[in-house]
Amino acid sequence: MNGKQYGENTMKKQMGLAALILAGLACAQAGQTPNLIVVMTDDMGYADVGFNGCKDIPTPNIDRIAKNGVRFTSGYVTYSVCSPSRAGFMTGRYQQRFGHERNPRYKPNNPDMGLPLSETTIADALGKVGYRCGIIGKWHLGAHESLHPLNRGFHEFFGHLGGGHRYFPEELTIQDGTTVDSEEGSYRTWIVRNREPVKPANYLTDEFSDEAVRFVERNKAKPFFLFLAYNAPHAPLQATEEYLARFKHIADKKRQTYAAMVSAVDDGVGRMLDKLEELKLEENTLVFFLSDNGGPTSANASDNRPLRGGKSEVWEGGFRVPFAAQWPGRFPAGATYGQPVSSLDIFATIAALANAPTDPKRPLDGVNLLPYLTGQKEGVPHDVLYLRKFDQGRFAVRQGDWKLVIPGDGQDPQLYDLGKDLGEKNNLAGKNPEHVQQIDALRKKWNAQLVEPVFEGLLTKEK
Repeated sequence: MNGKQYGENTMKKQMGLAALILAGLACAQAGQTPNLIVVMTDDMGYADVGFNGCKDIPTPNIDRIAKNGVRFTSGYVTYSVCSPSRAGFMTGRYQQRFGHERNPRYKPNNPDMGLPLSETTIADALGKVGYRCGIIGKWHLGAHESLHPLNRGFHEFFGHLGGGHRYFPEELTIQDGTTVDSEEGSYRTWIVRNREPVKPANYLTDEFSDEAVRFVERNKAKPFFLFLAYNAPHAPLQATEEYLARFKHIADKKRQTYAAMVSAVDDGVGRMLDKLEELKLEENTLVFFLSDNGGPTSANASDNRPLRGGKSEVWEGGFRVPFAAQWPGRFPAGATYGQPVSSLDIFATIAALANAPTDPKRPLDGVNLLPYLTGQKEGVPHDVLYLRKFDQGRFAVRQGDWKLVIPGDGQDPQLYDLGKDLGEKNNLAGKNPEHVQQIDALRKKWNAQLVEPVFEGLLTKEK
């Protein structure tokens, strides 16, 4: 089924819910601003959730989000590697506009190694209209004090500042993360509560899930934004015996551990959703679920099928991710939306609903999804979506079902029709030179708006 068919099917479902949706929209416009929860996994495969067809890893709680709301089959992030993708989500802007195009090194003494202070975060904007903002889990936007979440709009932080972490508490042997100056060392630091290091007692994914439930409980009386940023199922592959026991039927040990890690996340999502129901907050809470990039299939045994490629690549498997959202009574329930949407749209959607201020000098690249999902606005949220990987000279541009790919420096553009060729197997560039020229002109225009990376990354030579 192609994107047009998805859109048509979704519209039919929406028509039956028009009265309910319009009533919900009226409530939102009347000032009942919703809570926002964004659940982001790390390095998760496109096909590793039930709502995208996964068979060997049950994800009933993550699937609840899609069942209660909308499954986005063409949900994208802005980059195919962790930190730049998170920078795009956090600002609602293509991160190449402000030079955040690499994974930063873990450098607590370097104020330039992370999300530039020139940028407004989603927490900055929501805090100005009375939201209590918290992040739990992975930050990866800078380890210097000036870049700390509590200096970027968040009121609460429980997590780690680096790009990954070990999961068993006995392996977290470094109390003070400011004494560490390496990525490897950062994986072994204690967890930080606000600015104080604390030694976790449990498996790290469970710690983050428990804290998410506590965050909802203690902030139930005020509008809140929670960024639940799991580092699972990012390497190292580690799971408890309790979770591993669920997957004895999986012979591949790497896939078995990966499945156990995903299952731990799913349990935590379920506990959080249950808390929303218990506190009668479910109908006033907008919940998004997505991964920060595609799965690195050889590294963690994730599955991106039927997409081509994976993490770090410009093929669909690199930045097209499992993506779903619920807002009972406002979003249609059980709908499938096939038009391209982006992690950029989360900031734009909540800013519109909450009337949160944004910087006119740094306009958002995302759009408010609500009018498209309710049928109030026709057309598609994005005419074009872009990806650039500066260090490799790679690009991807999606316009409608057409996708232009430049696989690397000096390589010829390739062209694919995603409506007929989701796996990007049939290069149509030679048969459609006019499409190549047209889309490449869009790419060049967009690229002229961008800047070069402003800090050295993990894979670049240190100056």
